Amino acid sequence: MATRKEIDGSAGVPQFYGNELRFKREQAGLTLEKLVDGSFFGITYLSEIEHGHRRMPVELARHVDRVLGTDGFFERRCEDVRKAKRGPHAAYFAELTETETRARSISEWSGTLIPGLLQTRAYAHAVVQSAHSLDTTEEAEAKVEGRLRRARLFDEPKKPEYWVILHESLVHHPILPPAEMAEQLNHIAALVQRGRIIAQILPWNGPTRALTELPLFLMDFDNEPPLLYTEGPYHGQTIDDPALVTRYRKTYDRLRAAASPPEASLTVIERAAEEYRNGQHRS
Repeated sequence: MATRKEIDGSAGVPQFYGNELRFKREQAGLTLEKLVDGSFFGITYLSEIEHGHRRMPVELARHVDRVLGTDGFFERRCEDVRKAKRGPHAAYFAELTETETRARSISEWSGTLIPGLLQTRAYAHAVVQSAHSLDTTEEAEAKVEGRLRRARLFDEPKKPEYWVILHESLVHHPILPPAEMAEQLNHIAALVQRGRIIAQILPWNGPTRALTELPLFLMDFDNEPPLLYTEGPYHGQTIDDPALVTRYRKTYDRLRAAASPPEASLTVIERAAEEYRNGQHRS
């Protein structure tokens, strides 16, 4: 029999919400399976809500309130949990930070910036400062910390599998001083060297159709359909239509085929880092 994992309701709003949900469910004598019966959600989904790992969708909250007779409590408190889980991230991006933690694999393409999951503090600060120049020091620092927290995904030894394709311009056209750029590239190389990520560089002469300007963030899951996220400087969109996700995946596969092999790409990254470090790099 699986050990019942306790929930620390003092850890934050999502955990408090989840702990109350479990209490009310058990008080009613219902299993997870019985509580989700009649909804479009599964027991794993509800369990993750109870542990504070996922937010409660409004439609599920209404179902839970109806079954438990809780007079709309869980529906009313949904927004509190959503805001708590959003943190410093933009509203359109906040759900992605939750979703990516459940991904089995992530495939990312970026032609304009080193992706947030790979950014060092200096790089993240430069991006935030450029895109949100009117932020206070506290607001900017909160955004930077939010980016760095996302990278805790790589603390897990295997999951998610992360594959990234970077345009060569990101290596050779720095947005940081040389020493900080060397640190950023060394950070990526270190993740590659310990087998935590796979990185490829799309050469200058690779395909440059307009579509390659669109960042792609593809996620596959164990028990959920795949998703695609793409964005601009001030907006983002999550796409779950299976046909569209498949088309974008084919685009990603074409980019991957045109990119340099992982071994050669690592050499490009390491060589550029060394040149920055020694003051020898020329854009």
